[in-house]
Amino acid sequence: MDSRELEQLIFGIQSGNSGQYALIVRAFQQPIYGYCCRLLGNRQDAEDAVQDILVKAYQAIHQYKPTVQFSAWLYRIAYNHCLNLLRRRRLHRQVMQIFRPETVVASAEQELDDRLYKPSLAAALAKLSLEERNILILRVFEEKSYAEMSEILKISPNALNKRMNRIKQKVKQVMESEEEKLWDEPQSAMNTKI
Repeated sequence: MDSRELEQLIFGIQSGNSGQYALIVRAFQQPIYGYCCRLLGNRQDAEDAVQDILVKAYQAIHQYKPTVQFSAWLYRIAYNHCLNLLRRRRLHRQVMQIFRPETVVASAEQELDDRLYKPSLAAALAKLSLEERNILILRVFEEKSYAEMSEILKISPNALNKRMNRIKQKVKQVMESEEEKLWDEPQSAMNTKI
């Protein structure tokens, strides 16, 4: 569906033909699911989020103005929804740690497995802030242009380009650091006498 057809479809929905919203759901459900899955890191949460996002978009469709691309408007709703979910998840984790402190200690084998098989890329991505991860996901996985990202994030394309370069550099440095750690022996192992 091209942008002109999409705008006509949205105008029809705004005019009261709500049955046409199913076409929007069909067109955007998969891309929004992929975006949420990457941002939340959990398929079940992403499935639930897509449903909530599409309902929110339907409820707010009268607020949509064609001055912005509809997909950018929808991704903005998705980003805000996922951000709220991640904040709630972090708060829940903090509360649970108060009531149930972590007492399990990893075995030596588990620690070795974690060091040997934990991908350095996953470690690098985990060290990015939510905003940095979002920029990376939109650019790399969602293949959005800097102009589209600008509409979604309300940041100039030039600033996004600079941030993307910093993010690439940060990921590269963390990956190199993780690779070096992998081969460094722990200090305690060096001091142990046989």
